[in-house]
Amino acid sequence: METQKHKYHYTISFALLIAAGMWGLFWLPQRALESGGLTGGWATISQMVVPFLMLLPISIWRKSKGQSFGLEYPLIGLLFGGGIACYANSFLLTDVVRALILFYITPVWTTIFEMIFLRQVPRIYRYITLILALSGVWIVFGQDGIIPVPKNSGDWIALFGGILIAASAVRMEIKKPEGIYPILFSFFFYGGLFTLVQAFFLRDYLGSGPSFDAWITMMPWLLLIAVLFHIPTNIVILGAPSRIGAGLFSIIILFEIVVGSFSAAILTDELIGWREILGSSFIILAGLTEIIFASKSNDIENYN
Repeated sequence: METQKHKYHYTISFALLIAAGMWGLFWLPQRALESGGLTGGWATISQMVVPFLMLLPISIWRKSKGQSFGLEYPLIGLLFGGGIACYANSFLLTDVVRALILFYITPVWTTIFEMIFLRQVPRIYRYITLILALSGVWIVFGQDGIIPVPKNSGDWIALFGGILIAASAVRMEIKKPEGIYPILFSFFFYGGLFTLVQAFFLRDYLGSGPSFDAWITMMPWLLLIAVLFHIPTNIVILGAPSRIGAGLFSIIILFEIVVGSFSAAILTDELIGWREILGSSFIILAGLTEIIFASKSNDIENYN
C-alpha cells in the first residue's frame, strides 16, 4: 500500500513545517503559565480542557444541523492526545535532554508501523532521512554522550509518547478521516481524558491544584493560546498524516527542535553553538530530502 501524492503536497508540508516551528516556541507561553501559578502538569491539563470547552458549542450546533458531534475518532484522539500528554509530563520526571531525545525517536517508530500496518517497504531515501534526522537530534541534545536508553519512569513516558504519536500518524494515514473538525474535537476530548487519567497517576508530581486566583488570572491567556496556537496548529498537524504520509509527517515535526533551540538561544542567556547549528542543519536536510524524494517517488508510481 503506497500513499499517492496529494495535489497540495508541498503546501501541506510547508504548513506542517510552520506548525512544528510554532511548537518550538511553545516554551514561551508554557513558562508564562507556570509563572502565573499553573505549575507542574496543570498547564498541560488546562490546555487540553480549555480548547475542548471552546469547541463544545460548535459540536452542539453541528449536531443540531444533523452533522456529526465530533467524537467518532476515539483511537486517534487517545493516541495523539496521549502522545502529547506523555511528552509534556515527561519533563516532570526526567531531564529535559533525555525526554527530548527519547521522544524524538518518533520517525523510527513511524517507519516500523508503516512496515507492519501499511505493508510499506522503506525506500532508500527513508534510511537516509532517518540517519540525518536522528543524527541531528543527537547532535543537538547529546552533549554528554547520552545514549537514548530509558533509565527511569520519565524516560519511559517520553519514549511511550513518541510511540503514541507515531501510531496516531499511521492510524490517520490508514483511516483518512473525512473533514478536520471531527478529528480535532476527538483529539481534545479523548486526549483530555487521557491527560486527566495520567494526572491521577502522576498526582504526587503535579502537587496541589492552582489557586482560584491563578485560574482567573491565567484564563484570558489560556483562551488566547487556544485560539492562536492550539486549535490552528493542531488543525494542520492532525490533517497532515492522511495527506502527505506518516513518514514525512514524523520527519517534518522535528523542525520544532530547530526553532526551539534557536529561540531559546535568542530570547534567553543560552548561546548558539556548533551543535545547534550542525544538528539543526541535519534535521532541515532530512525534512527537505523526505519531502522531495517522497513526492518524486509517488510521481513515478502514479505515472507507471
